[in-house]
Amino acid sequence: MRTQDIKEVVKEKYGQAALRVTSGASVNCCSTGPGEMRCSDPITSNLYDAGQVGQLPDTAVLASLGCGNPTALAELKPGEVVLDLGSGGGIDVLLSAKRVGPTGKAYGLDMTDEMLALAEGNKRKAGVQNVEFLKGEIENIPLPDNTVDVIISNCVINLSANKDRVLKEAFRVLKPGGRFAVSDVVTRGEVPPEIRKSVLLWVGCVAGALEEEEYRTKLTSAGFENIDVEPTRIYRAEDATSFLKDQGIDFEVIAPQVDGKFMSAFIRAQKPATERSCCGPTCCP
Repeated sequence: MRTQDIKEVVKEKYGQAALRVTSGASVNCCSTGPGEMRCSDPITSNLYDAGQVGQLPDTAVLASLGCGNPTALAELKPGEVVLDLGSGGGIDVLLSAKRVGPTGKAYGLDMTDEMLALAEGNKRKAGVQNVEFLKGEIENIPLPDNTVDVIISNCVINLSANKDRVLKEAFRVLKPGGRFAVSDVVTRGEVPPEIRKSVLLWVGCVAGALEEEEYRTKLTSAGFENIDVEPTRIYRAEDATSFLKDQGIDFEVIAPQVDGKFMSAFIRAQKPATERSCCGPTCCP
């Protein structure tokens, strides 16, 4: 499937999710089934503690589609500038804004009009001033170079068909010494082609997931250092039925083949504090 086709399907499905929240339905799950969002998903359940949920509008919590809690692991500091790639209904942006305080700022970037409208409404309900939501794509971040202290993201980078571009853009907008601290779904070892070819699973956070070592390689290629991939949840065969059910895939056959191969992980990396100098007359363009 072409990159543009994947992007349009992702936009449509997440737009539908935002509209469901607006109508009062819960969609806090990654996987999608025909005509509905399944909310017993092992990826997205129980990610935020009661204290965090209690700080936020219900519609921000209902719209949570992530696979982790990057705000709990990113070690945000007062006064920092944070950017959330694929911010959806704004849950991680609002939590980040509270942690960086009034001297800091939290940006949320999303390409879906319905999610942006929902996020703006959640911002008003939360009464948070140091938040700005931007319309755009994570492959083309609408911010200048060297402007962000921390990039977070929650189960979104795996949805992009051009992850190299996403990581290069993240590197570009980070300040020297800035941190990349995202939650994402990654894989270990070979994944059956039946999973990869299903675009509905791609939208549901699984089919687009990078293999763990490939993620490290792409971060290195983008210029990052101090790379770490920390598993937060490893999914077993019984969990895989949630990924595959209603997708027209024989999940009884496939599930054992993906046992332990999918996991949510917290991925850390850092932009070097200083630019690397050229090592000779032919090494720079």
